[in-house]
Amino acid sequence: AEKLSSMKDVDWNDFVQRICSLLDSTEKNSGAARSKLNLLYYLCTVAVHKKVASRLISSQLFPILIQQLRAAANWDIRARVARVIGLLALHTSELGENVPVSEAIILLTELIRENFRNSKLKQCLLPALGELFYLIASKEEKREHPRECWVVPSAAYTVLMRCLREGVRLFHC
Repeated sequence: AEKLSSMKDVDWNDFVQRICSLLDSTEKNSGAARSKLNLLYYLCTVAVHKKVASRLISSQLFPILIQQLRAAANWDIRARVARVIGLLALHTSELGENVPVSEAIILLTELIRENFRNSKLKQCLLPALGELFYLIASKEEKREHPRECWVVPSAAYTVLMRCLREGVRLFHC
């Protein structure tokens, strides 16, 4: 991560481009899935560094992560992508208005809603959703005149509250 944070822009762009092309690969064999998982584990490791997280979330990687969350047939990959998104949201110190955070929130909300009875999946997706909520709230709070550059649909709050209520019921049983 130290090496990544000190990379020159040209080297950084090459690095991100290689990651994006590996993640965007359409190969369907188990070796390709294993390679993607390994890459996602690596991203989880480097995403805990603020400078790297800020650069990654603002790069073309974030839209590719959203695409993988939507399209990956393998739920292990989807779960790991959600983890990377959550870690990027947690550790980023800068967030540009052009980062498609709202799109990630909408997709996570849809996935949770579609798989509501799958508690294992919710445990993978909810932390990322919560980190994105917190990221938006903290960035909006720091602005003198908050703008609506990151729209959070009411359905996202509804799904979150439903999950929290269900979680409370599970603990009372």
